[in-house]
Amino acid sequence: MRINLRISANKELVPFTYQHLLTGAIHKWLGDNQDHGAVSLYSFSNLTGSKLKNKQLDFPDGAEFSISAWDDTFIRKIIAGVMKDKDLICGMHVKEIVLIETPNFSNQELFYASSPVFIKRIEEDRVRHIIYSDADADNCLKETLETKLKIAEIEYDSFEIAFDQSYSKAKTKLIKYKDIDNKTSVCPVVIKGDTIVKEFAWTVGLGNSTGIGFGALK
Repeated sequence: MRINLRISANKELVPFTYQHLLTGAIHKWLGDNQDHGAVSLYSFSNLTGSKLKNKQLDFPDGAEFSISAWDDTFIRKIIAGVMKDKDLICGMHVKEIVLIETPNFSNQELFYASSPVFIKRIEEDRVRHIIYSDADADNCLKETLETKLKIAEIEYDSFEIAFDQSYSKAKTKLIKYKDIDNKTSVCPVVIKGDTIVKEFAWTVGLGNSTGIGFGALK
């Protein structure tokens, strides 16, 4: 299930490192919940509609972003929370909530990200950040998605997932989250196989840390 939130113009300039602020707003709307700190079966996009101003972000015409979750209860909690408190960040507030129906993915294999994909693994007591061009990137994408499918108790047939290496605009992007630099990938992915896996990925996102704004899909 997905909702699209239409947001008012900002009253204060928004820092580039606003991701943790969005995360805080989402947890405010959720209230007391068991999702914080657990494996995230939800994702949310970046804010759209920004303009550069004084080395920060400005949204003179407002913004939009989406929140998706496999469990409809999660989205209903978000909607109830917004109805109680529409404030977002930097003087912005929610003007409208639009429910987005799950598309028919039976003939779709290519998916674009609405927030960069972050993959990490702990190797020999250090954290390794994996990017789209690394040899094991696709295996890591599949491994994480399989873990989430198991947690959600979803039965599915086989599937394959891979970064689209033919995409000419693929790049890495360093994103700071609470003073920690995270090396991420801006690159579409190809998902082949069971349609339910595509639907699941569309809601929960790909890679690690989808619950703090990484790996959401358009």
